[in-house]
Amino acid sequence: MNASVNLPESSLQLLTELQSSGLRLASPEGESDGLSRRGGAGPSDHKAVVIDGVTLMVPVHTHGAHQSVFVANEPDASGVSVLTRGSIPIAQIAFAKKPRFYKLQTLDGVPYSHIATLHGTDVLATTVLQTCIRYESRKKACKFCAIGQSLAAGRTVAHKTPEQLAEVARAAVLLDGVKHMVLTTGTPPTPDRGAAILCDSARAIKRAVNLPIQAQCEPPDDDAWFARMREAGIDTLGMHLEVLGEAERARIMPGKATVPVSRYMSAFEAAVKVFGRGQVSTYILAGLGDPPQRVLDVAHQLLAIGVYPFVVPFVPISGTPLEDHAPPTPEFMRSILAPLGAMVREAGLRAADIKAGCGKCGACSALSSFEKVAA
Repeated sequence: MNASVNLPESSLQLLTELQSSGLRLASPEGESDGLSRRGGAGPSDHKAVVIDGVTLMVPVHTHGAHQSVFVANEPDASGVSVLTRGSIPIAQIAFAKKPRFYKLQTLDGVPYSHIATLHGTDVLATTVLQTCIRYESRKKACKFCAIGQSLAAGRTVAHKTPEQLAEVARAAVLLDGVKHMVLTTGTPPTPDRGAAILCDSARAIKRAVNLPIQAQCEPPDDDAWFARMREAGIDTLGMHLEVLGEAERARIMPGKATVPVSRYMSAFEAAVKVFGRGQVSTYILAGLGDPPQRVLDVAHQLLAIGVYPFVVPFVPISGTPLEDHAPPTPEFMRSILAPLGAMVREAGLRAADIKAGCGKCGACSALSSFEKVAA
């Protein structure tokens, strides 16, 4: 997590450059250490990098990363690597360590890493339902989504049972000191849009271990699900807009766009009443057509409601229709993150105050670092 690091301007610039440009790994071990993966739900084609005390998910398997000017040399005995720009050393970095729970498997032989994975350095994450009604048809699927890839590659299971999730969560806490957990899901063909599955999962996990949980799903048809989710032990909620403009939503995520932004806004208001200000968040993918001012305008509305606007740079994933779409430039990201960091700070909805989830981890964006910049 990135809770108490106040970075100089040069470091903020480096963070945004790394997330936009990616990173080449000089060591072959870095390609096969089990901590970076190609495809799948969540941050794919990335690797967790610790730089100046900040954990950052940096693309390493994308086309852009393979052409990047940034290179991480082979780590020394202490796990520290020298980061170079071209041939010039610019920083010392470290990578997340492979967790001990990855060595275990369930009694019926399922590797724990097929049930949940380490994100960042201290977050356990899983896609409870690895199938999605949006993904089943490429005419309806989100064009950036790779949720089916890890299932097709045999790296996960289609539906993680509550018992499996509880078993792995307990091990991850005891063996690796995991601090919080993210439960996301593909969207099933039910009006609750996955809320019921998330409730069942959270109840089992909380019976096994005291671990803060974020759940992520599309807005359910009935706002009563928010209270049910909270009662099940879910501490924070993510409902992800991802793309903001109606035309862009219809083009990039045609199935998900059938749930309009107006429904997300009403769902946010209802959810904040249950979970509290700052404990509801939304992903916004920068670089898919929304201009900076639109992102900031919507973020202003979200902050007024009490929703944390987690703006992350879009990363093209191989095998998706947008695999050749260029990621946003560092300048584009700074034009959003610098003013947004100030807006979040002024609204009192900092990442560090979130109980669990992607915003608290913060590794997929430099936003939490910009929140700490002195006015």
